[in-house]
Amino acid sequence: MRRDSLDDFLTFIAVARERSFTKAAAKLGVSQSALSYSIRTLEERLGVRLLTRTTRSVSLTEAGDRLFRSIAPQFDEIASDIAALSALRDKPAGTIRITTVEHASETLIWPAMVGLMRDYPDISVEIIHDYGLADIAADRFDAGVRLGEQVDKDMISARIGPDFRMAVVAAPSYFISRSRPVTPADLADHACIPLRLPTHGGFAPWEFRKEGRELKVRVRGHAAFNTLAMIRQASLEGFGLAYLPEDLVTSPLEEGRLVRVLEDWCPLRPGYHLYYPSRRQPSPAFALVLETLRYRD
Repeated sequence: MRRDSLDDFLTFIAVARERSFTKAAAKLGVSQSALSYSIRTLEERLGVRLLTRTTRSVSLTEAGDRLFRSIAPQFDEIASDIAALSALRDKPAGTIRITTVEHASETLIWPAMVGLMRDYPDISVEIIHDYGLADIAADRFDAGVRLGEQVDKDMISARIGPDFRMAVVAAPSYFISRSRPVTPADLADHACIPLRLPTHGGFAPWEFRKEGRELKVRVRGHAAFNTLAMIRQASLEGFGLAYLPEDLVTSPLEEGRLVRVLEDWCPLRPGYHLYYPSRRQPSPAFALVLETLRYRD
C-alpha cells in the first residue's frame, strides 16, 4: 500500500474520532483544505461515501462506521507496539487512559496512582468515569476497570480490589411515615434514588441475591443522578432509598444518619478488575500501572 494511502486512512480516523474537520486538522497539523482533499480522495478510491458533513457536525455513514471500527483498532495496535519500544528508555513514560466508575477510581485507582506518579513523573494518567461498557479499543483507552462479572472473556484481566457488598440505605426521617422493606419486591412502594446510565437513557437495576434466588429490580423515585456522591447526599437528606457500595455509607450508618435495610439480600459481589485487549503489547508505563494496581490479599 502506498504511503499516501496510509496517510488518507489516518486522516479519516482522526476526523471520525473528533467528529470535526477543524479539530482533526488542528490535531494533525494540516489545513482543513488538505484534510478535505484526503477524505475526498479516499472516498473516490473506495467508491463509497464515508462521512456526512453539515455546517454544524460531521457523522459517519454506515460504510464509514464499518471502516472505522475495522481499521482504527489495528492502527492503534501498531501505535501501541511502537510506544512499547520506550522500554529502551531508563524510565517508563507516557499517558495511560483508563475508563472506570467513580467508586473504583476514588477507592482504588487514584490512591494507587498518587505514589506512582510522584515516583515516575514522566507517566500521566487519565481516569474517565463512564457507567456504560465502553469499547476500550475504539475509544482509545489503554484499559478499563469494571466488576469481574462485567469483563468480556476475550480480555486479559487482573483483580485490583476485594469483593464487596452493596447496601440499601435511607435516612431515619424517611421511615417516619413508611414501613421498612423486607424483600426487594417491597421497593415498588418506596421512593428510590436510581443511578442514571448513559446507554439508552435507562437506570441501573438494583441487584439482589438470597438462597440461590437472584433478582434485578427496576426502581423509580423523585430524584435520579449519574454520580454516587449525589445519590448518597439525596438519601442523607431523606429523599428516598439508595443502593450504594457498603464502604461509601459506613460512617453515616455508624453515626445514625442512615439506616440499612435488605441486608440479607446483599451478598458479596466480585471485586473490580482491570482489563485490556489480549492482543495489546503493554508498554513499560502500562505494565507499571498494572503492577501497582494489582490486588494482593
